[in-house]
Amino acid sequence: MTSLICTLNDHRDDVNWCAFSAKLLATCSGDKTLRIYCTSDFSELPFSPLSGHGYSVHCCCFSPCGQFLCSCSTDATTVVWSMVTGEIEAVMEHPGRSPVRICALSPDSAHLVTGASDGTLALWDFPSKQLNRTGAVSDTTMTACSFSPCSQVFMTGSTYGDLRLWDLSMNQLHAEKNAHDLGVTCCTFAPDILSGGQVVQFRLASCGQDSHLKIWAINKLSAGAYKMQLLHTLTGQSAPVLSCSYSLDGQLLASCSVDKTVTVYDAANAVLLYTLRQHERYVTACCFSPTSPLIATGSMDKTVNIWRLEDGCSGHEDPALASHEGKTSAGHSKLLVADWSEGDVSEWLVEEGLAGLVEKFRANNIDGTELLSLTKETLASELLIESVGLRSKLLRKVEELKSHSVCSGVPDEFLCPITRELMKEPVIAADGYSYEKEAIESWINTKNRSSPMTNLPLLTTLLTPNHTLKMAIGRWKTSQ
Repeated sequence: MTSLICTLNDHRDDVNWCAFSAKLLATCSGDKTLRIYCTSDFSELPFSPLSGHGYSVHCCCFSPCGQFLCSCSTDATTVVWSMVTGEIEAVMEHPGRSPVRICALSPDSAHLVTGASDGTLALWDFPSKQLNRTGAVSDTTMTACSFSPCSQVFMTGSTYGDLRLWDLSMNQLHAEKNAHDLGVTCCTFAPDILSGGQVVQFRLASCGQDSHLKIWAINKLSAGAYKMQLLHTLTGQSAPVLSCSYSLDGQLLASCSVDKTVTVYDAANAVLLYTLRQHERYVTACCFSPTSPLIATGSMDKTVNIWRLEDGCSGHEDPALASHEGKTSAGHSKLLVADWSEGDVSEWLVEEGLAGLVEKFRANNIDGTELLSLTKETLASELLIESVGLRSKLLRKVEELKSHSVCSGVPDEFLCPITRELMKEPVIAADGYSYEKEAIESWINTKNRSSPMTNLPLLTTLLTPNHTLKMAIGRWKTSQ
């Protein structure tokens, strides 16, 4: 069951996109503005609306910690906004001054891709907001973009109807011609990575003007080549499908259409679960909340609807019903999560309604560092937690912990991906990512030399000091 819990009526023109962070919802519109809402009660923030674009705003996306919001527009710019103050942090002009139709941030916050109406792509270094590389597909308009969960490749879609996979050097790794007749409207990677033997697999959803929603398997072979295979073609909507979105656990897939409907599928089995009918015109945008069983949908009727999944099938808890803002415990709340003892972890489990896991965690000596590094695979294979819903709920609570620890003004690139704490001795591992030295050394010693970011084997355990990043962190600390 699903229910409509509220309708936001603030935009004065078509709603083009919506995006969730852990605590906020952002919407953008043809009225040239973005509006920002608190997800605890969907009240609009004091600094909303954001007015900085000269024309229609087509797309927006949050940085993983929610500290920044990026938006792109027909005015040929991509703007980075602070979600602390609502102020503009940077304005990036697209090469050639073509209208920017799509923007996407990598999960590691290192890169931003923007795609334009003339078929050009721009890859930006997000921390510095500097242009790294450009690419192009001739005679088309870029309409879709999504980064893989490992942040090392990204997919684009265009009005030509093709899907193209790119690496960070802007090399085309694969081109799927005629993926959607008449054009691709959206594409999105599933959040999980599947690996077995010599193959690493991603899942991708795409939709288009052909009224189809498609699910693809993208296999990275041992030789470095990529192979793309169509798994499912979903035909639950009768008109062009304009947007699609995975839930954060990858279990659900939503899409919205010109036929005024929103469909929600069981992503693994490609089974239609719900059809939502409330909008009066084309539904242009949909997204899942990362912290609660909510879906936001935007439409050309100028409204944004917020839907609740009543059965909680994503395994999340609704912050509107039970907010954890300000929750404290006399013991572990005073410590960084990475410094929690096994006892602190047990206290936290009880507070979060997960007391049934305490004995299992104690038996496996799970402290704060181990808690932050838990994955869906370790919960199933090492802790033997059989319930998919319980695993999802636990991972959601861990993500909330990480979110609370990082959304405090610290730039995301200064945080260790393992501990989510400010790095003191950053080092570069063989996967190209920077980590706190002690954290990655511990990880390598206990995780069979796998990358914390990609789950792929590390070719070497050699760690290189990242002096540039250490100096940048030092400059930031002295400025605070």
